[in-house]
Amino acid sequence: MARFLIGTVSAFGHINPVLPIARKLVERGHEVWWYTGQSFQSRVEATGARYVPMVAAFDYFDVKNVPESLLEKRKTVPESAQLIFDFKHFLIDGALLQVKDYTDILRQFPADVLLSDYAFIGASWIHEKGGPPWAALGVVPLFVSSRDTAPDTSFFNWLPHQPVDNSALGRLRNGVLNWIFERVLMRDLTGYMNNVRASIGLPPSQKDFLNATISPFLYLQQTVPGFEYPRSDLPPQVHFVGPFLPTPPADFTFPTWWEELKGNRPVILVTQGTVANDKPEKLIVPTLQALANEDVLVVATTAGTPIKLAQYPANAIIEQAYIPYSHLLPYVDLMITDGGYNGVQMALANGVPLVVAGDTEGKSETCARVQWSGVGINLKTGNPKPKQIKDAVKKVLTSSQYRQKAKLLQAEIASYDAPTLAATLLEQLVATQQPVLRTQEASMQTNFSEALIN
Repeated sequence: MARFLIGTVSAFGHINPVLPIARKLVERGHEVWWYTGQSFQSRVEATGARYVPMVAAFDYFDVKNVPESLLEKRKTVPESAQLIFDFKHFLIDGALLQVKDYTDILRQFPADVLLSDYAFIGASWIHEKGGPPWAALGVVPLFVSSRDTAPDTSFFNWLPHQPVDNSALGRLRNGVLNWIFERVLMRDLTGYMNNVRASIGLPPSQKDFLNATISPFLYLQQTVPGFEYPRSDLPPQVHFVGPFLPTPPADFTFPTWWEELKGNRPVILVTQGTVANDKPEKLIVPTLQALANEDVLVVATTAGTPIKLAQYPANAIIEQAYIPYSHLLPYVDLMITDGGYNGVQMALANGVPLVVAGDTEGKSETCARVQWSGVGINLKTGNPKPKQIKDAVKKVLTSSQYRQKAKLLQAEIASYDAPTLAATLLEQLVATQQPVLRTQEASMQTNFSEALIN
C-alpha cells in the first residue's frame, strides 16, 4: 500500500478530473489524502479519500474568502491582463500558503507521492524543499514548449493563434515565437514567480512559469493524442491517459422535457460551462436568437444563471438545474460551447461535433484544437453574432466530415481506461521514485492514434 497526497485548486475543472483517479487509487488499496477547498469535501470523501482542509491557504472558490483589497485591485486590471493577474496573486502567491499547509500535513502523513493539477504549484515547491516526488495532471490543453508548435496564445488574447507547422520553415518560426514568448512576454510572470520562490529559499527556476508546471517525474495529460498537436520532442515523462469521464449518476431525476430529446429534430446543446456562465449574452442568448426559427431543438444549460429574453423561442429548453452530460450527450447532435476542456472532451467521447466560441480562461487553445482535429468549427471569438452561429451550425449539421472526425476520436477515447492508466503510472512513480518515461508500446499507441485521426 502506498500513500498519496493530492492537492487541487478549488475549481470544478481542476477537481472533477481527479475524482476518478482518487477513487481508483483507493480501490487498489492505497491511502489517499486530498487537500482542497471546503466546498468540495463531500466530493472528495465520496471517492474514499480523506479530506484535508486548507488552513493557511485561501479557498478561492468562495469569493468571500478572497481579500476585498485583492478583488478591488483586480477590477482595475484590463480584461486582457486579468489571467496573468490571477496567476500572480492566486496561483503563485497561493503556493506560498500551500507550502506552509503541506509542511504540516506531511508531518502527519508522510506521502510517497504528491499528485496535483498543473495549477497547484505548491506541490512542486514542497518537493524542492525535500518533499516526495510530484506528479501533475493537465486539465487544459498541453502547453509544453516544442519546436513543432508555436506558443500557447490563450494567455495573451491579442496574439493571433498560429497554426501547427513542423516543416523546416515552421520550426524556424516556432523557435522565434517561443523565444519571444518565454523571454519577453512571460518574463514578468516568471520573474514574479522567482521572487516569491526566493522568499522561501528556493533558487530561480530555469524554466518559464508555464513549463515549470510540467512535472519532471510524471505529467498526466487527460486527453488522447488525436486531440493534441503532435510534438516530436514531447518530454518523455508526459503521458496521454485519456479524458476522465464521470459515471452517469444513478439517482438523477429526469426532467419533464426529456422525451422531447427523442423526436426527429436535431438536438443542439449550448453551454457556457461552470465558470464563464455569468454572462449568457455572450453565447447562450445569441445561440437562442440564431436558431429560433430553425427546425432544431435547442437545449441551453445555464448552471443556475437566469436567461433574460423578451420572448423565449418555441424550440428551446432553458434549464438552470444541473443536467449530467453523461445522460444528455447521447441524444445531442451538435454541441455549442465556449471551449471548456472537460466539456469538449465529453462531447467527443460521445461522438458529438462542436461549434466553439471562447477566449477566456485559456479556452482559445481548446477551440483551436477543435478546428485542428476537424471535429468542429472554431468561431475564433468569445462574442459571436447570431449569424455566425447559425452559419456554423448549418455547416456542421450538413457536412458529414465533422461527425466522422468526432466518431474517430470517440473510438480513440474508448480505447483508454484513464483512471486505471493514471493509477498504474502513479504506482510506478512510488516504486521507483524516478521519472516515469513513456514505453515503446505507449509511443506506438501515440503514433497509431495520430495516424487514425490524420
